[in-house]
Amino acid sequence: MTQSPIRIGRHDIGADHEPYIIAEMSGNHDGSLDKALDIVRMVADSGAQAIKLQTYKPETITIQSDAPDFRLSEGHELWGGRTLWDLYEEAHTPWEWHEPIFDLARELGLDAFSSPFDPTAIDLLESLDVPAYKIASSEIVDLPLIRLAASKGKPIIISTGMASVGEIFAAVQAAREVGNEQIVVLACTANYPADPSESNLRGIPVMGDTFGTLIGYSDHTIGIGAPIAAVALGACVVEKHVTLAREGGGVDAAFSSEPDELKALVSQSKIAWQCLGQPRIGARQQEKEGLRFRRSLYVVQDVKAGEPVTADNVRSIRPANGLAPDEFARVEGRTFSKDTPKGTPLSWDLI
Repeated sequence: MTQSPIRIGRHDIGADHEPYIIAEMSGNHDGSLDKALDIVRMVADSGAQAIKLQTYKPETITIQSDAPDFRLSEGHELWGGRTLWDLYEEAHTPWEWHEPIFDLARELGLDAFSSPFDPTAIDLLESLDVPAYKIASSEIVDLPLIRLAASKGKPIIISTGMASVGEIFAAVQAAREVGNEQIVVLACTANYPADPSESNLRGIPVMGDTFGTLIGYSDHTIGIGAPIAAVALGACVVEKHVTLAREGGGVDAAFSSEPDELKALVSQSKIAWQCLGQPRIGARQQEKEGLRFRRSLYVVQDVKAGEPVTADNVRSIRPANGLAPDEFARVEGRTFSKDTPKGTPLSWDLI
């Protein structure tokens, strides 16, 4: 099923448009507004189309508690043993930073929006006139939040890490219930970092058929191989965490792309999209010159009328103006009807 394109800010998104690359800052500003603004500049320099934040405060996403329910497992690769409050206190983007970050992004030609985590975040983002909303994977079950974001009439991008088909369907329906059809569903593995073998990218075209939306990919693997493959399978949006440097680069830096990697993602995903072409088989217009130089049967020695056709005087060579090479078995042993100079394409009227 071919889905209608949508528009975010100044960019059209869909199968007929180059991939829309969203650079996710998350907590990689490392508590510094100056660093956050440097990340925005880096993203603009990369050629990506959008910068995205996460809009929450520790108290809007959890409570301060040391109880086991509020603590990550000790074996977690990045944040083992930390409380949710402690993690979100470190990673959150102060609300007063949003306006200067968004202002700089727009000045540099980027779309700038965010993932809201509660209604007060949506209020803030509405006051800043964001062009879209992103629903994080863990919030896909918060259908009231999805309805509220979708009710603003702007495109809504929904990550699906951990979600079942039923949960994804319910989230998409929640957006549609309030009249919003500008929906992008992102395939996603909510593991940080994710092993490429966990990506299951063959599900991307299945998701498009199942949910009737545009499909993208939110990537938590290391490198750019997975998102490039996702684009080849039909993803029209790619979201990737970014950092200025993985070494000491912030709470999500370990699975985030550095500047050179983000530039490579932008350029190579565009090439992957260009390579998709059309669902057809056959010669392209650009191959017209090549068709001239296929092999065919040519007279390769001067011959007289009455001489037989042999492997010495007729051969399969380039270019392609003579009989097909497979016709040699039919013409071998027959005689030439006229004197024929070397370099003449063999045709039926010569024998």
